[in-house]
Amino acid sequence: MMIYPAIDLKDGHCVRLVEGRVEQKTVYSSDPRQVALDFQAAGAGYLHIVDLDGAFAGLPKNRAAIQAIAAAVDIPFQVGGGLRSLQDVEQTLGLGARRVIIGTRAVSSPDFIKELLDRFGPERIVVGIDARDGRVAVQGWVEVSDLDAVEFGRSMYELGIRLAVYTDISRDGKLSGPNLEAIRIMLEQTGLRIIASGGVSSMENIKALKALTPLGIDGAIVGKALYDGKLDLRQALAVAAGENE
Repeated sequence: MMIYPAIDLKDGHCVRLVEGRVEQKTVYSSDPRQVALDFQAAGAGYLHIVDLDGAFAGLPKNRAAIQAIAAAVDIPFQVGGGLRSLQDVEQTLGLGARRVIIGTRAVSSPDFIKELLDRFGPERIVVGIDARDGRVAVQGWVEVSDLDAVEFGRSMYELGIRLAVYTDISRDGKLSGPNLEAIRIMLEQTGLRIIASGGVSSMENIKALKALTPLGIDGAIVGKALYDGKLDLRQALAVAAGENE
């Protein structure tokens, strides 16, 4: 199972929010490039980057920071946040991203996802399923739709998506542990491989997610727990790789 250290970008800084709320922001670093290098040095094999300004504004806003990260690290990374046009996706992949994550536009325009899949293939296009109380949230999590998260995941699989980032918004930034039951249901009922996000904060959490490997869990995104020192990245990577079994 992969561990994806998270780098959330706002105004060029590395920050963390609670439940995606800007008013609950903590700035951890003014140098995201160095944060990325530190994660790479600790053994990370893949980075998860979110353009928070882009998610709220509806278009990419932190390209310079992403470009700096791309120039510094040798490991692949995926980017989400505000990617709502073909040009946005092309430019982000052009910066060096291995994969892009589409959230809001996937909900409003499934045809857009089909176009991206036809152009770039399922290995480069990931859907973000951000859920609050089982319903899909959009526009930087500000709006909650009537769309059932599992049904949405199933429809994305039918379009050709194979990998999704599933975030339980109520757990995000709270160190409260992932919503294992919701993740299990998503795996069992959609056919998607899932990257779990939201609340991952302990080795026990990682072990519990790793136990879902037979169902198709791909990995876990870890953010606040790393920045607050609650979780050691090297140890987390070892547990995810099964090196302590």
